[in-house]
Amino acid sequence: MKLESPAFTEGTTIPMQYTCDGGGIPPLVFSKIPNGAKTLALVVDDQTAPDEVRDHFVVWNIPAAVSGVIDGSTLDAVVGRNSWKQNAWGAGPCARDRERCYAFRLYALDTELELTREATRADLERAMDDHVLAVIALTGHCDQASC
Repeated sequence: MKLESPAFTEGTTIPMQYTCDGGGIPPLVFSKIPNGAKTLALVVDDQTAPDEVRDHFVVWNIPAAVSGVIDGSTLDAVVGRNSWKQNAWGAGPCARDRERCYAFRLYALDTELELTREATRADLERAMDDHVLAVIALTGHCDQASC
């Protein structure tokens, strides 16, 4: 499975237009989805937040045939609750105090999940248990100079 972005490459800086100062989710390209995958799930988080992991985007039941995300608001899937209790792309990468690392994780699943829009990342992870065919991550950075 492959996950890429035309906006940044693995381990590089996320462009300002996709940070908390710009507001949009970066474009993502999915490819080499494993045979047998029925749906995809996408989780975007900040593992380096000072108090706890911050989930910026929690999405599931993306059709396996989808080749990526251009605009998260038009994604044909279920968008769950992020760390701000919103069913949307969160505040976006932001580094007001120090450099941060953001992970975009794509999961290939062998089933469609039955979760409500109130579900969180923890709920998603429980529902995905024993259904993950493959997972891949793309990481990007944001620091005070770039965000």
